[in-house]
Amino acid sequence: MPAGGTTASFYDFFGPRGRLAQVYPGYEFRRGQMEMAEAIAVALAERRHLVVEAGTGTGKTLAYLAPILRSGRRVLISTGTRNLQEQLVFKDIPWLERALGQKIHAVLVKGRGNYACRWKIQELERQPALLELDELGWYGRIREWAASSGTGDRVELDFLPENARLWDRLNARRETCAGQKCPLYDDCFLTRLRQQAAQAELVVVNHHLFFADLTLKQRDLPGVLPPYEAVLFDEAHELEEIAGQYFGLGLSNFQIDDFCRDLEPALRQRERWAEAAGAVAKLRTASAQWLEALAEKDGRHRFERRAEFLERHAAACRRSRRALAALDGLLQIAADPDLRTLAERCAGLAARMEFLLEGDDPGMVYWWERRGRGIYLQATPIDVAPYLRESLLAAVNTVVLTSATLAVDRGFDYIRGRLGLDAARECLVESPFDAARQALLYLPPELPDPRDPEFAPAAMAELEALLEASRGRAFLLFTSHEQMRRFHQHLAPRLGFPCLLQGEAPRHLLLERFRQTPEAVLFATSSFWQGVDVQGEQLSCVVIDRLPFASPGDPVTEARIEALRRQGRNPFVEFQVPDAVLALKQGFGRLLRSRRDRGVLALLDVRIRQAAYGRRFLASLPPYRLTHSLDEVRQFFAAPQTQPENSAAR
Repeated sequence: MPAGGTTASFYDFFGPRGRLAQVYPGYEFRRGQMEMAEAIAVALAERRHLVVEAGTGTGKTLAYLAPILRSGRRVLISTGTRNLQEQLVFKDIPWLERALGQKIHAVLVKGRGNYACRWKIQELERQPALLELDELGWYGRIREWAASSGTGDRVELDFLPENARLWDRLNARRETCAGQKCPLYDDCFLTRLRQQAAQAELVVVNHHLFFADLTLKQRDLPGVLPPYEAVLFDEAHELEEIAGQYFGLGLSNFQIDDFCRDLEPALRQRERWAEAAGAVAKLRTASAQWLEALAEKDGRHRFERRAEFLERHAAACRRSRRALAALDGLLQIAADPDLRTLAERCAGLAARMEFLLEGDDPGMVYWWERRGRGIYLQATPIDVAPYLRESLLAAVNTVVLTSATLAVDRGFDYIRGRLGLDAARECLVESPFDAARQALLYLPPELPDPRDPEFAPAAMAELEALLEASRGRAFLLFTSHEQMRRFHQHLAPRLGFPCLLQGEAPRHLLLERFRQTPEAVLFATSSFWQGVDVQGEQLSCVVIDRLPFASPGDPVTEARIEALRRQGRNPFVEFQVPDAVLALKQGFGRLLRSRRDRGVLALLDVRIRQAAYGRRFLASLPPYRLTHSLDEVRQFFAAPQTQPENSAAR
């Protein structure tokens, strides 16, 4: 699409007789799609920030691709996940190419850990003794693949298990990269990727990579992404959580283990190896002692009484620091360029340990998490808005945020405050779906409050009746893993439908099983509340157990509540309710993914009707038809489906 022209010219592209209608006979004009494209075109032309809520079915991908291509500006597109990146590059952009009749040079850039390192592959060939027996076969196939691959992207290795530790020894993560000092730098997959991205019309990344790159460049370290003039964030409702991870600081047992594992082969053939081996052993042992003592139970917890913890475990913490100092000294004495990256990692680990154990930044909340074998110690900004203002919104003159869930009470005050969007234009685009016809919102009339001990048995009975009416074909979305497992244990033997449980298989496999299994019922939690797309009758019912308030015991949520109280503000009204509103919109958004979709949404929480704040939830939802009658639910499912799907508009 050529640069120039006025925003009105988008009618020639999106209109009923426009370019898309000419190329795709089944195309249907969506006024909201054109409205969104025009708003983004103006923001890019006038160098202004913009926030856009685009209801499901708007076709927001095309609505932002068209003005970006026409603007002639270098715009970075950041999506919520790698899956969305791949959909954009391999599905949506080719579709647009056919519509335009021209080639679009788009490059997908993932995090460094997704790409192979040629130097590491070559070096490991010289040290086969470092390979486990089951890794020998994988390594041979990876070596052959790397010699012919054009991308070095791990996604091409369909034979390599997802959790294979061998990949950690062969990928291009920054911690083990020698950069321009590498003998194979010019032939590096990442070097080629940077060159391609620098020449591309569109560069597509994900939020994690974007903020990892942003924080590196703030420290004057080389990133992966090329210079850009504007950024568009798709699925922008995730930004606060992801930005908080990268503007904070973290340390884990995996990071320490990885450092020790990378250090040993680098120092084994050098002088003073015995001394280095002793320091590595001390670092491993001492760090494991104080981390295990810190994380005594699963879950996320506030790191309180740090002074008391340090006093009790002073010896182990001191041994960890001394081991790092000894290793740093040995790495400095070696004065070997090949060890420079390891020396930087050593210093970084020492600095993070110091900050996390003894730092006292009032703007940070210190917390720890135990998840499986992993122990994580974190410091997260209580308020990410100042960081975003300084590093992003003030540095880039056009930032566009879009998602299907950004508005609360049809306004953007909440998201503006959370992300520091002091001066941004707004655009609210309604979904083209007929929510009142396609969906029925069922609020049971007589269930106990979810905090009442009688809630669970009553809700289980309600679910049995509801699933009988829907003939399965349902997502049951829970606000806690404990509740999910409890309901599954009780209901699965009683229901006459195949029951799937989150955690039984990887997410993508579980989703595919649901799609392929008639009348399936999926019991799931937060990871299925967003980014999941199941079209057609296979998903005809979405049930949410309770209003999705974030747990006030979560360390980050708790700290943000406390901060608002200190400011004399009402955290429940200003933070907890709007945050839950957006989460509820995300969960309910799983149901209607096309004009043909039809089904029932159910919320088993009476507070949406009885509490004063419940009106904010209802006012923020699409205009679903509301019922309190299970008989009406049965009639809805018995009624025939009439309206055909139009799939040509994206």
